[in-house]
Amino acid sequence: MTDAAHPRPIRSFVTRSGRITGAQQRALEELWPRYGLEFAPARLDADALFGRVAPRVCEIGFGNGDNLLALATAHPEQDFLGVEVHRPGVGRVLLALEQARLTNVRVVCHDAVEVLAGQLAPDSLAQILILFPDPWPKKRHHKRRLLQAPFAALAASRLAPGGVLRVATDWRPYALEMLAVLGATAGLANLAADGGFVERPAARQATRFERRGERLGHEVFDLAFRRL
Repeated sequence: MTDAAHPRPIRSFVTRSGRITGAQQRALEELWPRYGLEFAPARLDADALFGRVAPRVCEIGFGNGDNLLALATAHPEQDFLGVEVHRPGVGRVLLALEQARLTNVRVVCHDAVEVLAGQLAPDSLAQILILFPDPWPKKRHHKRRLLQAPFAALAASRLAPGGVLRVATDWRPYALEMLAVLGATAGLANLAADGGFVERPAARQATRFERRGERLGHEVFDLAFRRL
């Protein structure tokens, strides 16, 4: 996504330094070679990376990693790629992976748009999960929203036929915008029978953003679209 007045891509995130603990910093230094994946604008050989052929799930913006870790633990037959730009969250996940001795997760600390466009092959993912992306509520910031038409088309192209894109938000205007954008994306079909929102997946772990929204009385909206 680019702006005519600004040739550099518009970022859907702001990189915040945050407070990183000593343990998280150690994880970034010592555990990254085991669980981390450096970004490179070249197609990833996922079979070689994970050492097997398996369904692959990509979670974009995994935050503290609670959902990513729960899914990887519950589904050892699947491989998971987590994409997150904030280093404290990445460090936390690396520590948890070491503690749980999980072998089916790799982490990329880079812009998700560039990872999908440059590193992940078309038709390669069984699922893409985007849980509570920044809603950028101010109108002048809407151009920063991740779920816009170009990104929706890119995400759809990375799903294998039958693969599912799952999105959740607690910001109603963004939810309605997502519904319209994804509904207009070629090759995607809404899994909701009425063409609207789906039930919350039972397997999804509540993120801190979801819990915060619930405390504020926000309704949570789930969307699910299948690649045709």
